[in-house]
Amino acid sequence: MRFVIQRVTEASVTVDEQMIGKIGKGFLVLIGISGNDTKEIADKMIKKLIGMRIFEDEDGKTNLSLDDVNGSLLMVSQFTLYADCKKGNRPSFIKAGEPTMAQEMYQYIIDKCKQQVPIVETGQFGADMKVSLLNDGPFTILLDSAEL
Repeated sequence: MRFVIQRVTEASVTVDEQMIGKIGKGFLVLIGISGNDTKEIADKMIKKLIGMRIFEDEDGKTNLSLDDVNGSLLMVSQFTLYADCKKGNRPSFIKAGEPTMAQEMYQYIIDKCKQQVPIVETGQFGADMKVSLLNDGPFTILLDSAEL
């Protein structure tokens, strides 16, 4: 499982020219699910995500969590995080989770985050989405379950 976490001052996702999710200060999280991912892996990733201290405190040090700043989450599925570019110039996506399983895992992650974060907005699984963000920093972190 991979999360690309971007600290944002605002972010939104649009499908068919209709905004379906929007947040202010918080994290835009791009979520990639592999074929080997489990709920146990998701739980570890969520714990790390929610506890991530990457907001600045009064001394300018990245010491505050999402909860400390009353931040929100915008969760967007992105199977392309499992692109394999080793051969040729056309990426392969065979390491990405099968759609039905990946969608169930994506929903599981959203539901778990909603238990801990007051505002959780989402993209639409499998849709052609347009994601807009104002990256704060910029500050972007890659969480890979293989490295936890």
